[in-house]
Amino acid sequence: MVYTSSGSAEKLAPARVIRRTAINGWEDTVSADDLSARMDRSSALPLWAQLHADLVSRIAAGEFSDGFPGEHALTASYGLSRHTVREALRQLRNDGVLVAERGRATRLADVPVIEQPLGALYSLYAAVEAQGVSQHSIVRALELRQDPAVAATLEMAPDAPLVYLERLRMAGELPLALDYAWLPADVAEPLLSADFTHTALYIELDTRCGIRLTGGREDIAAVVPQPAEATLLDLDERTAALSIRRLGHMRSRPIELRRTLIRGDRFTVSARFSPSEGYTFVTADSLAMS
Repeated sequence: MVYTSSGSAEKLAPARVIRRTAINGWEDTVSADDLSARMDRSSALPLWAQLHADLVSRIAAGEFSDGFPGEHALTASYGLSRHTVREALRQLRNDGVLVAERGRATRLADVPVIEQPLGALYSLYAAVEAQGVSQHSIVRALELRQDPAVAATLEMAPDAPLVYLERLRMAGELPLALDYAWLPADVAEPLLSADFTHTALYIELDTRCGIRLTGGREDIAAVVPQPAEATLLDLDERTAALSIRRLGHMRSRPIELRRTLIRGDRFTVSARFSPSEGYTFVTADSLAMS
């Protein structure tokens, strides 16, 4: 026996055992892999939550394309009790990551879709992590640039220096979005020393520059990406994506001009309406961006 951070006894199942057990007419193959070292029994995070997080990461990496392991396989490979494994699997089912049907093996659901409410000021970083999917970025550019058209939209002089950030956003190991952001250098220059591999632009704006956006506008359209963009997003060149153009404000000053090209099969925009308020529609003129 070992004791978890909650003080409860955790019985370790033997690792590296291979057997096949018939359950409800299907066979559960117990993996020979010993993954018990991934569980930190000194952590305040419950073991079921650690297992949940590790399985989400492995799912995102595409490890279970040939089938999801059963309860017995996970118990053996992670060295955890059946109760702990069952709690992690229950949460994965509640999250919509796994599908369990009577008499059938547990299987993966479709790739999770990131959902955002229409009209909300949101962070894509936070949205992905909230779905239980690990998020990181490949930074393609972080530098000072000049662009008269962007500067005009940000209500600056044509030759004003701008901080330019370009990232390929990843959800697990799969590409989710291409992100292009422009900000005034006079307030955002401290961002040039930030590591955007695993952080949000809005977090860094707040901590490094003391800036929190208070509102803005987004235009969303379906577009066919340019061939180079389609390649980065792992899309067929004829497949449409969502183009989201955002102009973010801090009070009355425009601070952020951003274009995000996002895979439509992994992102959805939702809206609520009521008889009293309905929707608010705006003209379809696009934001200026090079």
